[in-house]
Amino acid sequence: MDGNRVLVTGGAGFIGSNLANHLAETNDVVALDNGYLGTPENLAEDVEFVDADVLDEDLPTDVDVVYHLAALSSRQMLEENPREGARVNVEGFVNVVEQAHADGCDTVVYASTSSAYGSRTEPSPEDMELEAATGYDASMLGRERYGEYYNSYYDDLTCAGMRFFSVYQGYGGNEGHKGEYANTISQFADKIASGESPVLWGDGSQTRDFTHVDDIVAGLVATAEHELTGVYNLGTGEPYSFNEMVDMINDVLGTDVEPEYEPIPLENYVHDTCADISKIREATGWEPQISFEEGVERVCAPYLDSE
Repeated sequence: MDGNRVLVTGGAGFIGSNLANHLAETNDVVALDNGYLGTPENLAEDVEFVDADVLDEDLPTDVDVVYHLAALSSRQMLEENPREGARVNVEGFVNVVEQAHADGCDTVVYASTSSAYGSRTEPSPEDMELEAATGYDASMLGRERYGEYYNSYYDDLTCAGMRFFSVYQGYGGNEGHKGEYANTISQFADKIASGESPVLWGDGSQTRDFTHVDDIVAGLVATAEHELTGVYNLGTGEPYSFNEMVDMINDVLGTDVEPEYEPIPLENYVHDTCADISKIREATGWEPQISFEEGVERVCAPYLDSE
């Protein structure tokens, strides 16, 4: 995708800024963000930053493609403020799509979630039955229903939802400011490098389909280029346990920090995740390129460089 004008909402956040900076190499990119989790410092100089909210009127939607990533993006955020979560995640989505369509945009790619699959050790296909066990799940599934509606209602608009699986990047890779909302690998690496024990819930056997943000970016771009509709998984299909993650971080850092184990404090806790990525692979040829081992090495590299 070259030579287009592109809008990335949530564009100064973790995934959004990585996407915006990548697209800006060959496109005219606008990153819209209200600063809740994002910061303009994440953005390259040639990305235009707009300080705005997805619920605002007169958004900069006169573009060729919209990547709608802005969201209250965790279970915890929705539990803290469920009404605001629903407004941002559902009403904000509708507001962005309606303005984009009115401005002549014909391609929208938006963030959904894989958490609605619940806990599964087998790969989760897009057509399996879903559950809204949390307010966050419900809000993102609401996005998908609206996306389905837009695909059937507007003949000149394609709308594709992406179910991300456990996205991560190297420490300091545009999410250092997120604190408790930063990804688990970054938090654990920071603790282990400091000689602190990371806390694992349960016995640490829970698994996640950890996916590097560079692969997520490539999947988002491929989806827009192919003008896909519907929903698609972006993951690796190769889950790792939290115990394996801690061992791998220790191996890379040359440390021997033991984790602490505490009881799982949440109801409806998702113990295992794994993506079936055959649908996106068949539609676009996209494949994840960064192995978990390489990803962990990238996370740990800044600590080794500082020694």
